[in-house]
Amino acid sequence: MTFPESPSIAVVGLGYVGLPLAVALAECFKVVGFDVDRQRVEELRGGWDRTREVTEEDLRAVPLSLTAEPAEMAGCDVFIVTVPTPVDHENRPDLKAVIAASRTVGAAMTKGAVVVYESTVYPGVTEDLCGSILSEVSGLEPGADFFLGYSPERINPGDTRHGLAKIVKVVAGETPEVTDYLARIYGRVIEAGVFRAASIKTAEAAKVIENAQRDINIAFVNEVTKIFNRLDLSIHDVLDAARTKWNFLDFRPGMVGGHCIGVDPYYLAHCSEALGLHPQVILAGRRTNDSMGTYFAGMVAEALRDRAGRRVLVLGLTFKENVPDLRNSKVVDLISALGQRGFQVAVHDPLADPQEALDDYGLEIIGDPRAQAPFDCVVGAVAHQPYREFARQDFEALLVSDGLVFDLKNIWADIELPGGRQRRTI
Repeated sequence: MTFPESPSIAVVGLGYVGLPLAVALAECFKVVGFDVDRQRVEELRGGWDRTREVTEEDLRAVPLSLTAEPAEMAGCDVFIVTVPTPVDHENRPDLKAVIAASRTVGAAMTKGAVVVYESTVYPGVTEDLCGSILSEVSGLEPGADFFLGYSPERINPGDTRHGLAKIVKVVAGETPEVTDYLARIYGRVIEAGVFRAASIKTAEAAKVIENAQRDINIAFVNEVTKIFNRLDLSIHDVLDAARTKWNFLDFRPGMVGGHCIGVDPYYLAHCSEALGLHPQVILAGRRTNDSMGTYFAGMVAEALRDRAGRRVLVLGLTFKENVPDLRNSKVVDLISALGQRGFQVAVHDPLADPQEALDDYGLEIIGDPRAQAPFDCVVGAVAHQPYREFARQDFEALLVSDGLVFDLKNIWADIELPGGRQRRTI
């Protein structure tokens, strides 16, 4: 099979992963960016990326065709699927978006197409599930009329140092020729280089363990945080000392949510259980990390137990700092647990979409918190840059005279609080 050297490419799914990829590829190839969310497409056409991963200037600098019409992908040489792969309410893999995208691509592709999946899945999904759907819808024969590939996404939202081009790209095709073809395509836009994985299943497995490994390491730090709390030691002080050793793994405690680290281990666990193996370490890490919102709420409640005031301001709602992404935010668990303990909780986040917070979690994001001050306690839950810029006068305005700053992220360690205010960390 001879593949075109300058292929037309369709990127299916224009979220945190797909949009930066589509913009980068559009510098070298003819690219169609497709998303089922028509409002999202219209926003992008107007130069606005609600994920804030791509600037208006970068969007307008490339000849990227944006569409919500599947027919506009017809005849493309390469299809790259970048749709989300969450879990359901029982933490089982939810592949509905991947299945739907595969059906859409199957209807649009023609003989000779290469279909690449970047969505995180467990080993076997690309070939066994997606390949079958593509063949069924298109009427084409896999491995003869069309070809499969996998290249796991490694986007780190909000990280300006490790953008798409700066991260080594793993690629795998169902034949060595397909792998080489994908390496040439991605190699045009990836400065860090391309790694050829041994097989599609190998590449799928590599991706799913990357985030599972991080999850387990964070779970360890969260567990020792609980131990050191009983010893009246700050985990941040302990980590400051421990990280002076050259090979110490510098993971930080916290609430692990989002669409990757808080989800991918369940894909690995599902695969393991399907093989008759019970993944004890992986699931133990998940249980520890899933419990931290409630645990931190208990710490806040304990610190406030002798105070009459019950008004708490939680700063930050997104799943991580400096991104507007609310998916699977574990701060929600903290807020819920505080409410169950009788506290009146106000929530502020300068990046989150207030309507999305209301629709998804029933939470109202307030405007300027000073308008509702003073509070009895301010909880630093997400280390957004605007919160890092807080100074002494901000806490004077937000807190009652003997108020408490509960600094979960160790954001304000160097700030001298106004007289009477107290600071607590984990």
